[in-house]
Formats: sequence, structure tokens, C-alpha cells
Amino acid sequence: MKKLFAGLCLAAWAGTLHAATDEDFLAMRKAFDAGHFPRMATYAQRMQGHILEPYAAYYQLRLQLDNTTVGPDSIKTFLDRYQDSPLSDRLSGEWLKTLGKAQQWELFAEGYPELTNSDTELTCYSFQQRFSIYDSGAYNEARPLWFSARDLPESCTPVFEALVNAGVLTAEDIWARLRLALEVGNVSVAKRINQYLPGDQALNMPKLTAAVDNPLRYLEKHRNAIKTRADREIALFAMLRLIRSGPDQAYTYWPKIREQFSEAEHAYFMVQLADQAARRLNPRALGWFLEAAGISTPAPLSDAQLGWKTRAALRAGDWDLVLSTIEAMSPLEQETGVWRYWKARALKAKGRTWEANAILAPLSIEHNFYGQLAEEDLGVTIGVPGDPYKATAEEIAAIERLPGIRRALALYRLSLRPEATREWIWAIRDFDDRRLLAAAEVARRNGIYDRAINTAEKTVQDHDFSLRFLAPHRDALRDLLKQQELDEAWVYGLIRQESRFISDARSSAGAMGLMQLMPGTAKWVSTKLGVRKFQKNLVNEVNTNLTLGTYYLKHVLTQLDNQPLLASAAYNAGPGRARQWRDEKPLEGAIYAETIPFNETRDYVKKVMSNSMYYANTFGHQTTALTRRLGIVAPKPSAGKLLEQETRP
Repeated sequence: MKKLFAGLCLAAWAGTLHAATDEDFLAMRKAFDAGHFPRMATYAQRMQGHILEPYAAYYQLRLQLDNTTVGPDSIKTFLDRYQDSPLSDRLSGEWLKTLGKAQQWELFAEGYPELTNSDTELTCYSFQQRFSIYDSGAYNEARPLWFSARDLPESCTPVFEALVNAGVLTAEDIWARLRLALEVGNVSVAKRINQYLPGDQALNMPKLTAAVDNPLRYLEKHRNAIKTRADREIALFAMLRLIRSGPDQAYTYWPKIREQFSEAEHAYFMVQLADQAARRLNPRALGWFLEAAGISTPAPLSDAQLGWKTRAALRAGDWDLVLSTIEAMSPLEQETGVWRYWKARALKAKGRTWEANAILAPLSIEHNFYGQLAEEDLGVTIGVPGDPYKATAEEIAAIERLPGIRRALALYRLSLRPEATREWIWAIRDFDDRRLLAAAEVARRNGIYDRAINTAEKTVQDHDFSLRFLAPHRDALRDLLKQQELDEAWVYGLIRQESRFISDARSSAGAMGLMQLMPGTAKWVSTKLGVRKFQKNLVNEVNTNLTLGTYYLKHVLTQLDNQPLLASAAYNAGPGRARQWRDEKPLEGAIYAETIPFNETRDYVKKVMSNSMYYANTFGHQTTALTRRLGIVAPKPSAGKLLEQETRP
């Protein structure tokens, strides 16, 4: 009888296994999002044997975590069973946060070392746990957490209180973080930091609010009553806000209150002024940096500030200052590709060619913008490395059998891209080059082009650049490119950077499709093309997106001297900004790209131009050096001509 019952159960389970569908999974996920445990549990039972079964187990445990009804044994069983899924690390982190809130430090200490992906909240719980066992080394290790301009999780508050009580955080440390928060305008964080100061030293909140609302009015009202440290910090904050309104105005106003500040505070103001001016490409920035350096108590410059000082020196053509400023950066910062390249250029400009080439030679084998420029400086035109490694059928089949890859593909099929991407990244995290290329090929075959590209880019020695630089939709693009007279390699370089060829990509700003068109731009182009009834939902359709995008790209290119460099900047940040970023004199294209004020646009332009080199090689186009593609950027036109340009669409 028992055997018969067991057989019936097995048959029922087998029936459940075959009955599980994608619809069951989606219904289970919906119930989980709604917090409906009974309904979710019903669907979870049906998921036995389905490739996404780990999610059923995770959802059930996750809802129980909130009610603290799940025990450590259940968590450990899940973690052991599903180590091949990011859900294991995710659940572990959530479980540890539950333990931290409950101060169950013994269990926390047991699980925390096994966690792969921690965050600041868990880091602070870890320090709390170490404090609980009187780990004296934890105090100095925790101290760097304090120096942050952003808001930090509640779990960090007991850590900071312990550091203050232990004397590890001093009053100067509190002032330092207060200034960091005010520098970036994070007033709410500054108010919380202010609570750590003694009442007779703390900032006056009504004054701080007045400085936020109208900095110039605040300064005019209080400029003869700046007596205390708190008064000076609020006044400096008001001056920082004035700098952001206009560096020249701030520099003119500063002498009115300068005598009430120390030399160190004067130096701090001058560095902030110079840095913000450099980020605006203000021609006075370099002079202000030099003025700050000449103060008897100069303020130290961060790596970011030294970077903008270097960029100001590049635009001024001062190679001596470029070299000395890069050499003032931290050793780690100096090792980044950008500053290795410009240091080599500075050495070359000073006639120290042998030293320059010693930097350029190892840089030239890196597959990026600076590697390409370095190769050209050494007298070689960029080329894709020969003999690509092609994954074998056996290697590809082995990847396709992996549960993590199968889960990722199933989630992509369900359009659950965030979950799918997490599964994919977890599955390939320890792959060698050949397995990475096999995985990239699996992604390509399944039309998941972003994963194919990103996975192929991870290889160190064995490469396949046809996977790094995929070129889907060539048939759809061919006639459009001919019609608009656009360079195929450049357009592909731009699309790769915009969307990684995800046809339904949507940015946080609302840009849509392969060429990431904003709805307003798409509508404007549709009108130009004579489309009477614009339908926003069609912008994600491949042919429509490419038609509208290539028309707009040609429009931008024509507006900007037919220079792909400027047009790339304009496509990302707008034609007006791309024009404003020119200089009063002709500017080397690489220097224009390096000194683009927006971090996102600067990175975007370099990658688009670098991509175009690889695509040109892949397509068998005539070789054109990157420096030639970047060209020389013409000076800004006269004020009247500039106004005429900026009134165009």
C-alpha cells in the first residue's frame, strides 16, 4: 500500500513537473509582488522541476523573512541547493539584514563572510557585530565610512556614535564631512551631521536655509557678521552656490568678505572656484588654479580636481603643467589609461620621446580609446587582433546546458531583463576566456546582443572581435545609410553605445529603441519626413527607429561641420552644448573629447569614436586613423554667428 501511495505521489509530482508553464511563473511572481502568500504558494507547488523553480523557493522564504518566521536551517538549505543562482547571494544579504536589525550577531558573524555582494548597510552591521565582541581593530577600519557626502543607511548611525564615543572621530572630522555634504549641496545630510557638533558650535539652521534660498542675499545680509566657525562654513557654502551660478561673479564678490577667513579657507575657496570654472571650460580656470597654489596655506587637490586642472592645461596647450599636475595625482589615478596617455603626450611635447614611448607601448595593446591613440602615436594604425578564437560546438553546448544560463534565457524570453541579466552575470562570473566566448555566442544566437557584447569584452587573452562588435540589422540599415550619406562604422559605433542593439531599450529619461530617440525628437523627425500621424509606440520598431534615428543623426552632423566627433557629442548632449564646448582657437579633436564637461558625454564620445575604428576594420572599410576621425575642431564662431546657429532646431 505504501508503495502504491508513493507511486501515486510520484506520478502526481511528475504531472506537476510537466504542467509548469511560464504563465504559472508570472502568476507566482505577481502574487509575490502583491505579498499574497497563499496564492504564491499554490503556484510555487506547480513550479517543481521547472527551470525557474529556485524563484519559487526564494519567493516563499523572502516573504517569511519579513515576518521573521523562517529559521536559519531553511536559509542554509536554500543557499546550499541554489549556489549557482544569484538568488542565493540575494537571500543571504536579505537574511543578514534581518539578523542585523535584530542584533543576532552570532548568526550574522557566521553568514557574513560567505556573502559575495555586500553593501553599505551590511558593512555597517558587520562593524556593529565586531564592536559587540570588542574587536578594537574595527574602529579604525570603520572610520573611512564617515567621510561621505551622501546619506548613509540607518545601520551606520550606531557605528558613528561608537566612533565618536571612542574618540576615533574628532570635531575636525565632523566639520570635514559637513563640508563634503555642503560641497555637493546635500543639505539634508549636512543637517544630520550637524547634530554631532556641540550645541554652541553647530550651524544655525535658519541661516543655512537662507543661504540655500538666496546665497547672494544671505551674504549681503551677514557679510559683516561672520564670526564663528559655523558662520564661516555657511558663508563658504553660500559662495559655492554663487560659484555654480557664475564663477566670475563669485570671484568678484569674494574680496568683500575675504578678510574674515583664514588662509586655508581662502585656499579652499580658490580651489573650488578653479575646479568649477574648469568644469565649465571657463578660460580663467587655469589662472585660478595657479592663484590657489600660490597661497601660503594651499589646499590639497583631490584626484578629480587635479583631473580638471589637467584638462584646463590641455586646452591651454601648457604641456609642462599637464605633466606636473598628472604627477601630483595619487599613484592609482596615474595608472589609469587617460592619464598615462596624456602624460606620454606631455613627455613627447617636451622632447622626452623615449620616456613617452615606454608609457605608450604597453598602453597600445589595450583595446580602448587610449590604446588606439597610443598605437597611432607609436606609428601604427589600429587593427583588430588576428586569429580570433571561435568557440567549438561542444563548448557552446556545454554552456547551453548550464542551469544558470538556461534560467537567464528563460527570463529573457519572459522580458524580465533585470532578473535575466543578474542570472547571466552570476553564471559567467568565474569563466575563463574560452567559456566567455562560448557564452557570448550563446547570447548572440538567442538575440541577446547586449550580453554577447559585454561577455565577449571580458576576455583577457583569447578574443573574438566579431562578438564584441556585433552588427545586426545591416540589411535594414544599408539603404538608410546610403540615403543619408552616413559612415556605416560610425553609425554602428553609436548604436552599440546607445543601446547595445536592444530594440526595446528605454532609458530613465525616456529615450527609446536602438538609437535611443527621445519622444520629442522622434515626433519632430516624423514631421520632417511627412508622417502625418505620429505614433509613439512605433519608435521601438526596428525599421522605424533606424529611419528616424539616421535622419536626426544626419541633421546633427550637417549642423556641426560634418564632424562625427562633434555630432556624437551633440547626439548625446544636444547640438548647443557641443558648439559651446569648442575653444576660441582650433582644438585637437582628442583634447576636445577629453575636456567635454559632462562625464557621461565625455565617456560616450570616446567610446563611439573608438567603436567606429573597430567596426571599420570588421566591415573591411578603408583604414582611417582615429586621430584623423577626431580631426581638428574649429574655433567658436563670432557671437552673431553663434546666435544664428543656436536658433536652428
